[in-house]
Amino acid sequence: MVTDRTDLPLVPLPRQVEWHDGRFEIATDTCVVAGDDPVVQRIAAQLADELGDALGHRPDVVSTGDGIALQVHPGRADLGAEGYELFVATDGVGIVAATAHGVWNGTRTLLQLLPALPAVHIVDAPRFEWRGAMLDVARHPSTVDDVLRFIERIAQWKLNRLHLHLTDDQGWRIEIPDWPALTAVGGATAVGGDPGGWFSLADWARIVAHAERHFVTVVPEVDLPGHTNAALASVPGLNPGEVAVAPYTGIEVGFSTLRLDLPLTRRFVGDVLGTLAAITPGDHLHIGGDEAHSTDHADYVAFITFLQGEVERLGKRMIGWEEITAAPLQPHTLVQHWLRAETAGRAPHDNRFVMSPSAHTYLDMKHHADDRLGRRWAGMIDVDAAYGWDPAALVPGVDDRRIAGVEAPLWTEKVRTFDEVQLLTLDRLACLAEVGWTPQAARQWHTFRPRLDAAVRRLEAGGVPVYRSSLLAAAQA
Repeated sequence: MVTDRTDLPLVPLPRQVEWHDGRFEIATDTCVVAGDDPVVQRIAAQLADELGDALGHRPDVVSTGDGIALQVHPGRADLGAEGYELFVATDGVGIVAATAHGVWNGTRTLLQLLPALPAVHIVDAPRFEWRGAMLDVARHPSTVDDVLRFIERIAQWKLNRLHLHLTDDQGWRIEIPDWPALTAVGGATAVGGDPGGWFSLADWARIVAHAERHFVTVVPEVDLPGHTNAALASVPGLNPGEVAVAPYTGIEVGFSTLRLDLPLTRRFVGDVLGTLAAITPGDHLHIGGDEAHSTDHADYVAFITFLQGEVERLGKRMIGWEEITAAPLQPHTLVQHWLRAETAGRAPHDNRFVMSPSAHTYLDMKHHADDRLGRRWAGMIDVDAAYGWDPAALVPGVDDRRIAGVEAPLWTEKVRTFDEVQLLTLDRLACLAEVGWTPQAARQWHTFRPRLDAAVRRLEAGGVPVYRSSLLAAAQA
């Protein structure tokens, strides 16, 4: 029996692995056994499709029998909401979990063991419950199909939150039926004069449904009270004197603001948040709150307090960028740390955090100074920097108990195509997946590097554009 987890090409690294002699061969008569739980049956059907793509023959899905057995066992509360136990023996495979989400996570591990499944026993569960990626569709819009593909990419490594930055100065990307000008005007623009675009309610339903099938929760963000030029250009009544501002297609920040003292603002915000709450099943609404440099401090505090009350009224929980700590916060409001530990650290002791430190997680930064794609202001973030940080070592007094999880944002001021999205994100999202899943004490760069290389090679073999760091090339020398 071998117990070195790092010899398996798995991202993220599981908590416990025993590696035994032998392997399991998936033959043409191997079945996926799903029982009678309809959600597990759906997972089994997707697993069968994926096995068919990988092996050239799709296993049948059956309710009873031998083969690759998937089981929800409520008595396995020890595994938590997302944990699983995976057995691979010479005569079959079993995945058991307390929830369907745990079974799904087990299938993600199983797929990484292909083509010849080594005999292993894995017991696994995540460090943090929130493991996310953020896609800015406001500066440059994404198509629905691109968002669906992005969901599939992040789900392969058990990332489970998709934060969509839907509005900013340059564009408004979500239909609000009572305010059609938001998309007619605000949805028509993008950075640099590029084509605009927006999601209809039907588009949004497709995104949410696809995310649910991949056990990803969608977190919509409407950035308020700053980053609001697209709204101000669309709705004259949001401006003093009821005169709309001109659309904006540059990349400066901090110059726009909504005004809470104008008669239309509260109704507008209530309608927008109410629509998002009605069409999005997740617990959280993201209200932005960052870089509101043109908002008077007292007005900013009042605005965040108003937003928090609206979100609570809608039965949701608020999340905002770390600047929201300037206002009184409810204990279950999440603070997203991105830049200054002292700003995030103003949060009351009851509040929890999503950690997105720009020096480690901002996916629009260059990997290397010579790269064609990417920006520089947060520094170069190659895969070692994306991997080599501890979420519990960022803000004094904020340890694992106060951390909901981690998230890596991609801002798209200079990102125009989905190929560019993939090149900038995928390798570093694999790093984030392990940061958010694997206990800190078990993570070592020298053991992660060959596993990351294997993950990159799998993407390359599938024709996916992915950045190949010189650090990984060095690993092959």
